[in-house]
Amino acid sequence: MRPLDPSRRRFLTVTAASAASLTALGMPALPAAAMPGRHDSAEPDFGPNVFVYDPTTPTAEIQSTLDSLFAAQEHNEMGTGRYAVLFKPGRYEVDARLGYYTTVAGLGAHPDDVEIHGAVRVIGQPDPSSAAGISALTNFWRSVENLAVTPTDWSNQWAVSQASPMRRVHIRGILWLEPGNGGYSSGGYIADSKVDGITINGSQQQWLTRDSELGGDWTNGVWNQVFSGVIGAPAQGFPDPPYTTLPTSPVTREKPYLLVDGAGRWRVAVPGLRRDTVGTTWGAGARPVPSLPLADFFIAKPTDSAKRINQELSQGRHLLLTPGVYHLDRALRVKHPDTVVLGLGMPSLAPTTGDAALRIEDVDGVRVAGVLVDAGPVESEVLVEVGKRNSHRSHATNPISLQDVFFRIGGPYAGRAVTSLVVNSRHTLIDNIWAWRGDHGRPGTIGWTVNTAATGVVVNGDDVTAYGLFVEHYQRWQTVWNGERGRTVFYQSELPYDPPSQAAWRSPTGQGWASYKVAEHVREHEAWGLGVYSYFNQKVDIRCDRAIEAPRRAGVRFHDAITVFLDGSGGIERTVNEAGTPVVGSYGTSPVLSYP
Repeated sequence: MRPLDPSRRRFLTVTAASAASLTALGMPALPAAAMPGRHDSAEPDFGPNVFVYDPTTPTAEIQSTLDSLFAAQEHNEMGTGRYAVLFKPGRYEVDARLGYYTTVAGLGAHPDDVEIHGAVRVIGQPDPSSAAGISALTNFWRSVENLAVTPTDWSNQWAVSQASPMRRVHIRGILWLEPGNGGYSSGGYIADSKVDGITINGSQQQWLTRDSELGGDWTNGVWNQVFSGVIGAPAQGFPDPPYTTLPTSPVTREKPYLLVDGAGRWRVAVPGLRRDTVGTTWGAGARPVPSLPLADFFIAKPTDSAKRINQELSQGRHLLLTPGVYHLDRALRVKHPDTVVLGLGMPSLAPTTGDAALRIEDVDGVRVAGVLVDAGPVESEVLVEVGKRNSHRSHATNPISLQDVFFRIGGPYAGRAVTSLVVNSRHTLIDNIWAWRGDHGRPGTIGWTVNTAATGVVVNGDDVTAYGLFVEHYQRWQTVWNGERGRTVFYQSELPYDPPSQAAWRSPTGQGWASYKVAEHVREHEAWGLGVYSYFNQKVDIRCDRAIEAPRRAGVRFHDAITVFLDGSGGIERTVNEAGTPVVGSYGTSPVLSYP
């Protein structure tokens, strides 16, 4: 990287607005020397909640910001704070603990361009329900991307559950995925990453690792561990050990990411489409990644209206959403092919009038990545719609992709939506989705008639591929697949906790609603590594006749599916259609290796 002019270095430490944001949150004020006298037009204005550092920044200043952010966000599960900490290429000696809605990312062209000596880690939280007294069951909504970590402790701990991806990361040592002492943890996702040492999965109930490289053993696992296109993955062993291993991933495209090139110019990398992939995109022999100038993006702030953002999108600009909550009186509309919509620091899109948050036309190559969508107080028919109903155009060579897009019904407030995500466009790639009807939140935001939501994901388009589909607690079918030739690699779902009676939770095909529903007309469908769990907590005997419901024909195939009774009352009678055994009344599992 070109040497920095000394007069500019302090600006790159932290913006004045960022310092003001910390103070407003009650965090310690940063040293006065960290504040610039004037804005440097060479640097993008990402707003007050993005912190950009270079190697000349004093370590103490970086560590102070990281510690202050963690103190504010460690327990701020339903808050509005959103933050990103970005590192320009170079070496840093810091311990970055991540709380809610916090992203730590490198800005290099290669993960090893940003070297963190110390940690980028997530720790457990106190949990009286766990015998260990600690868990990671609610460690959601945070991420690490595009850097290398050399642990200075014995490992780099990443004790997370849903919506906390690790992407394009090089762990130069041991990776530890549980909170410690066997504390509970419930899911996770790694892609395009390399771990030099062993990976201690520990208590993780389920996990997806895609297109990565493991230099040491993957240890432990509870019910459902899936590896797709992973060098060094453990051998197929489901259900004991609970490993589902696919040698390659059928079709992939990695998430866009910010970078600063060798001339100091800001760009957004847009990785290309790959087929039958294995390993990382950035290993030996990797080619340069195509990128777009940041000048082609509208850098939106939470104060920008939906009308203003749509004006920019209509002119063909890409969209970068800076951290915060965007209250939208109308849907954001993406109409131009190849548009990139990239969230920075877990921004939230929150519709306020019953419209969707985002509607994408049936055009080639749109990429949406890194956003959280909150249902609003006025019920939305759909929160994100990809293409229009009956879309039939082929996008085989340039699909639409959704990556790290997370949905939430209830929690911060009593939101409502009929369906969270509807995919109508053919060949769409779904890559790490958590659609969550909240089971906990602020008082008055959670309840069977409060945060209502029928279905998490509906796929109408043909040839859609999903990796890492987490869909939980919806009141009818969690996932409905109507399109032909659909593929799912890893599925995790808890049924709703709170049906008040069996009569209130009965589908057209029997008691309860299956989690994963393939429509009767579908001729071809295939899914690997599915886990569906029950915990009915209303002290009523609630039954679900089957976790997965699909037409029984040769072209509709399931591999390595499991049902689990977690706790509570009632349970699940069968795993796939008539296959499997009941998990009812007390802890039990029912694996099905192949169906039909």
